[in-house]
Amino acid sequence: MARFAIFAASAVLAAVSLMGLIWSVWFLIPLAVFGFLTALGIYDVTQNRHAILRNYPVIGHMRFLFEGIRPEIRQYLIESDQDEEPFSRDKRSIIYQRAKGVEDKRPFGTRQRVYDAGYQWITHSVVPKHIADHDFRVCIGGPDCAKPYDASIYNISAMSFGALSANAISALNKGARKGNFAHDTGEGGISRYHREGGGDLIYEIGSGFFGCRTNDGRFDDDKFAALAADDQVKLIELKLSQGAKPGHGGMLPASKISPEIAEARGIPMGQDCVSPAANPEFSTPLELVRFLGRMRECAGGKPIGFKLCIGHRREFMCIVKAMLETGIVPDFIVIDGKEGGTGAAPLEFANHIGMPLVEGLTFAHNTLRGAGLRDRIRIGASGKLVTSFDIAKALALGADWANSARGFMFAVGCIQAQACHTNHCPVGVATQDPLRQRALNVVDKAERVYRFHRNTLKALAEMTGAAGLSHPGEFLPHHLLMREGDRDMVTGEEIYPYLPNGFLLRDEQDRFGYLNRWNRARANDFDPFDVGP
Repeated sequence: MARFAIFAASAVLAAVSLMGLIWSVWFLIPLAVFGFLTALGIYDVTQNRHAILRNYPVIGHMRFLFEGIRPEIRQYLIESDQDEEPFSRDKRSIIYQRAKGVEDKRPFGTRQRVYDAGYQWITHSVVPKHIADHDFRVCIGGPDCAKPYDASIYNISAMSFGALSANAISALNKGARKGNFAHDTGEGGISRYHREGGGDLIYEIGSGFFGCRTNDGRFDDDKFAALAADDQVKLIELKLSQGAKPGHGGMLPASKISPEIAEARGIPMGQDCVSPAANPEFSTPLELVRFLGRMRECAGGKPIGFKLCIGHRREFMCIVKAMLETGIVPDFIVIDGKEGGTGAAPLEFANHIGMPLVEGLTFAHNTLRGAGLRDRIRIGASGKLVTSFDIAKALALGADWANSARGFMFAVGCIQAQACHTNHCPVGVATQDPLRQRALNVVDKAERVYRFHRNTLKALAEMTGAAGLSHPGEFLPHHLLMREGDRDMVTGEEIYPYLPNGFLLRDEQDRFGYLNRWNRARANDFDPFDVGP
């Protein structure tokens, strides 16, 4: 294979040089050079610490060479530490450092341009608090839930087996088990690698109903009940849409379906696997919430919720009105920002469809407050939440907990090669190639997953204490400040205020455009009384 070419060539040339010593001592020089490269290659393919070196012996060291000369080559000629492509070097570095358990402090002050418009910060207190225990928890489960779940406020977001390798899934789940936090299965079903790890699972169900589908692709109550009964499954999440490609279905071609993928998804070999854009079990808000109630009953009362990227705001209000009309209220809702990731998405979808997390989270939070349901429904947030500040900001704007996919991908060794859709991931994270994924050492990477979670929450505890608070759930919009321009700053409360409880049910001034949409929303139909989203 091409990636082993230099290693193989070095070994051949070392052997030739050794034989050349019969004719001349000058062959000692090439023997030393090629012998060193051969020895280096042998070390690379046998070590467990760096997946990139196991998959790219010898040549893989070029990456670390460029890392070492970053200030001269990379920072000035390629990109700065703050350029987001889509994650900046600053953010990737802090994840790697926390995952490895190495020093994550920075000398010489911030590199942020603190006087530029858009800069944000958390206010701090002159009487900070010390928080000894950073195992922050949130109880998920409303009054209709028989088996509430005490979840970490930071969990692994949805990534399917098939999109990720077996070794990556194993490492993520084993890290989650050690750290006592949850691992979302993604819509690809519960694989043997999720089960072997033993970590808590959020079973995500998409429009393909993988793992609980009939032969014609509809929802199978009995299969779902059997999976939901597993003690490892703590939450059930119905996926309506995802941030990176909302409103877009998908197809896994037959050529990419392995026996293990077919087993996890409950699909036959040799046939294309289709995930339709629209869910075949419902087409109206009332049908949707009744389907949630049906799932809760089949799951024996475990917490049931749904995930979506906010699109037409009126449609979300239709769902909320259906909750009020039927009395069927989910235990949680996960708001996925359009900045969320995926293995592959059409460029136009990734760039221009779906609402960013801040706006989507704020809208959902205030709509539930306006309908008087916020105290019954927990809200999760996902979309590039990888640092303690990211989490604190999401909590301040209305979330109860945060999820991260790519943050934990970095923790297991992702280098942002952005080759997820090619099956040629250089570090074995997003590939089904057995040789490539062999490079990902499960034991080592599971420890990194655990450390990344632990050290991120430890940093969040320090930030929370600096603000004079006792728990991250106490962050509110007024703790967040933003610069709008030169010498011009506003609080989060001015831009993203918490609107009054029950205001949608009363005749109040429509300051933020909620009542207009609320009045056009209907529980029995997603279509509005008149046009407009």
